[in-house]
Amino acid sequence: MDSAESAATEGPAPHEIAFLRGGRRAALTVAVLTLQLSGSVGPARGGMLRTRRPLDDAGADLPALTRAAHASLLHHPADLRQLLVREAVALALIDLRYELTVAGLVPVFLPGRTRAGRRVLRALRAEYPLPGSRRGLSPEDRLLAVALYGDRALTTLMPRFAREGGLAGRRGKATEQKREYGQSWGSGGGFSCGAV
Repeated sequence: MDSAESAATEGPAPHEIAFLRGGRRAALTVAVLTLQLSGSVGPARGGMLRTRRPLDDAGADLPALTRAAHASLLHHPADLRQLLVREAVALALIDLRYELTVAGLVPVFLPGRTRAGRRVLRALRAEYPLPGSRRGLSPEDRLLAVALYGDRALTTLMPRFAREGGLAGRRGKATEQKREYGQSWGSGGGFSCGAV
């Protein structure tokens, strides 16, 4: 199932939610985090990212953006800004924007999101408040939190990787915006990647 079908029938996947919230960089951050949680990508020196191992057979089920990020890091480490402009990643981001446009979640010509896109984000944030810690969270819950809340979730849930991989804040400097929000995600429930 492609991203447009996912967004229209099951709800957006984490990288799609991140694109709605924060655009290209946010979507790529979630793609890289997906790879890190699977052990395929890790930090390198100087806030760079590098592959740790090839994708396994399950890699075929990953979103195109995530596969493009992995392929782009295979032979040459990069920081997030460099990764954004690598051809495979840039093309995957163009495709992602197109799919979200077709699904009615982002406008055709302008940046941002449509009324439907804003409604999706509001509903997800109401259902999944920012967790105060990673205790009891599944990897999928962490992805969703980062997709919905960006650097605030990343520095709370994965501070070491955010810092060493140069993912949070401007130019890799992690922000210290941490706020406690309502309930914990770890109590029951959870969410399934691509079926929010």
